[in-house]
Amino acid sequence: EVPLVEESGGGSVQAGGSLRLSCAASQDTVSTHCMGWFRQAPGKEREAVATMNTDGSTNYASAMKGRFTISKDNAKKILNLQMDSLKPEDTAKYYCAAGLRWQYIGGRVVPICSLATDDFGAWGQGTQVTVFS
Repeated sequence: EVPLVEESGGGSVQAGGSLRLSCAASQDTVSTHCMGWFRQAPGKEREAVATMNTDGSTNYASAMKGRFTISKDNAKKILNLQMDSLKPEDTAKYYCAAGLRWQYIGGRVVPICSLATDDFGAWGQGTQVTVFS
């Protein structure tokens, strides 16, 4: 079964403000897959924001580390992104995605979880975040 994800929570905020994005995922996707947030501004390539593995470990893009926090709730099947101290350059469409690459470690098949977009294959439609001065 192909994982399905859907983002929500985007909007327009003043610089310095905060937003909390949520991603609802199908079945047990959140608990069994690497999950990530990515963003894409007009005219630019999609870039990673943060990712989270099944064990709760995280990866943050340097530009977002310290301002953004990725979290998940396995029981509620949601992935969240808390965004604080927003800047105009954070304006972009934000996407939730589930990883589809795996590796064999310690006799177990575990998700490959990095900041590489190629590690992800199940994408949502995106939610727009606009930060104004």
